[in-house]
Amino acid sequence: MAGMRDVVAAMVALGLFLFALGLISTLRYHQRSRDRERRSLKESGRTVVAEIPTKEGLELFVCDNAYYYWGERAVPRDDVRLVRVLINGSPLVSYTTQRHDDEDGGDSGSFADRPEGIAHDRWDVLLRSSAGDVMVECGSVRERISQELARAVFDAVRTDMERRDAALPAQQPDDLATTPVR
Repeated sequence: MAGMRDVVAAMVALGLFLFALGLISTLRYHQRSRDRERRSLKESGRTVVAEIPTKEGLELFVCDNAYYYWGERAVPRDDVRLVRVLINGSPLVSYTTQRHDDEDGGDSGSFADRPEGIAHDRWDVLLRSSAGDVMVECGSVRERISQELARAVFDAVRTDMERRDAALPAQQPDDLATTPVR
């Protein structure tokens, strides 16, 4: 009887070992796939700003010198007029470019940490351009993960917009001399 119990225990242990080995190889396969994708993006001149979990897996928010990419959408960097963080659909912080006259977004300051009450809030980042709006859905992952993803996307876009706004007078001094003050 003890011999049979040892055989069953050995079979269960072997089954668990093979199951664990399968999990390890699957994880390694997915890690290599992500590494290949990142290498391919880097070789094409793109930078990964954030890896955002979606229902289909990890979606990358990336940029290069000319565009931001979210899913199948490409947004020209110099055409972004407004970037806004939304929490449960309500604006939390935004930045509007100084290069375009037609935007009403308003600058609402800095992105403050919200350590309390964010466990299940939905975080999104809105990019507005002349081609339309792109919603970067950062999700509602617990423990401030979605907040940090939204912060990474917002900060990258806002920093680029501020850099382009600061460079505007140096690039077009004649236009600024004749442009009426808003």
